[in-house]
Amino acid sequence: MSALRSGTNSGKFRPLSPHAVKRMHTTVMRIIEEIGFEIHSAEGLEYFSRAGAWVDRDRKLVRVNSTLAMQIINRAPSSVKLRGRLKKHDVNLGAKRVHTGTGGTALYMYDAVSDERRNATLDDLKNIACLVEHLDNIHIFLLPTYPRELPVDRVDVNRFFTGLNHTSKHIMGGIYTLEGLRQVIKMAEIVAGSPEALRNNPIISMIACCISPLKIDEHYGELMIEIARQGIPLVCPAEPLCGTTSPVTLAGNLAVQVADSLAGIMLAQLVNPGTPVIFGSVASTSDLIDFKYLTGSVEMGLLNAAGAQMAQYYKLPFYSTGGMTDSKVLDAQCGYESAITSMLCALAGANFIHDSAGLMEFAMTACLEKYVIDNEILGMVMRAAKGIEVNDETIAFDIIQASGPGGNFATSSHTRRHMRREHYQPTLSDRTTREYWAGSGAKDIVARASEKVSQILALKGYSLPARARERIGEEITGIEV
Repeated sequence: MSALRSGTNSGKFRPLSPHAVKRMHTTVMRIIEEIGFEIHSAEGLEYFSRAGAWVDRDRKLVRVNSTLAMQIINRAPSSVKLRGRLKKHDVNLGAKRVHTGTGGTALYMYDAVSDERRNATLDDLKNIACLVEHLDNIHIFLLPTYPRELPVDRVDVNRFFTGLNHTSKHIMGGIYTLEGLRQVIKMAEIVAGSPEALRNNPIISMIACCISPLKIDEHYGELMIEIARQGIPLVCPAEPLCGTTSPVTLAGNLAVQVADSLAGIMLAQLVNPGTPVIFGSVASTSDLIDFKYLTGSVEMGLLNAAGAQMAQYYKLPFYSTGGMTDSKVLDAQCGYESAITSMLCALAGANFIHDSAGLMEFAMTACLEKYVIDNEILGMVMRAAKGIEVNDETIAFDIIQASGPGGNFATSSHTRRHMRREHYQPTLSDRTTREYWAGSGAKDIVARASEKVSQILALKGYSLPARARERIGEEITGIEV
């Protein structure tokens, strides 16, 4: 077993007790009802006012009583299907099914061989997409870098086109302009075959962030409203940071995160009831020495695992964050931080662990070799999430009885049946003897990852059908070929 492509049911790790979940919900409802949240969009304020919420337009403040809030939240579907260009890449976010993916808006690329960092370009995004196409433990391609050579009005169409043209996996991404949003949807309609086909089989999804604490700004509010109006799957994540944009305690941070994301979900449901919306968390901690965002802390894993429990309480699909590191190089810190946060999210049943591959240095930098290493980590994470299956076949009493005391199981047909599907088979880790390893060049993980990157990028990759590319070139302006 080298890959687990479909959603693995998990949810065995519960950082919150049932009592804590209910108390957290009560506090979140009090925040929404008694403190409220700002919405810096006149149209957004109007939607809440029409629904019966208390609205102060001068202060741009909204308060929603708990009964009304839950009525609005309950309009959202409990699962969201995200389609790939190939059926094997379809995912169904919801319940306790676990999937993984890329993420971030990295401004830099790190070359592990030269140990140099440089500005990210559109070519880097193409290479990452081509790489992810062949990494089976990465299920969703969330556009991970920002091409710094492009003006902002051409970023949206080029990022999404690059994703659609170089991987058959589902494409998710943040959006920077309203016009870019509309052009990206038009592009996706061309690829899907029609506007109706895109809505029935959404090959793209979009992110519009809530601003912690308790605010939806004008820009993101407008994007959120337009995405919901268009019926495109929408992620509403929030990023409260302990001690800066949330209380320093994990429980206080979680309360802010849940209230923030639910505000976005309510707005989307008021705009278009039934909008496929995903409850989201990028919650983490701050380094209170210099107030920077930390991505590799164990507390980030705990917060996002607890967020998965709250999403399950509200019966909403969940977008969590894990797999990043604050390290600047591919070292032991890089590995253990990435593994721990992804593992905590997966064991809690987080539906989509985004940022789980490729990111380092506070999510500012992406690295091709790290995508390959993280694919290995995620294979192990997904195997852990699957747990241990216990039935007559797997408990193997008859096999143990037949072997008897002092026997062995090496030649058993039972061993042959289960050896590949029961145990994760690494594709990058070294399990050879020291002598064999030394004779093969004594390569460390970075060298092996670099070789694999070169091998994958030399393969013939995925691309859109020629006619779809032609139509996009004719009908969408600003595409870089």
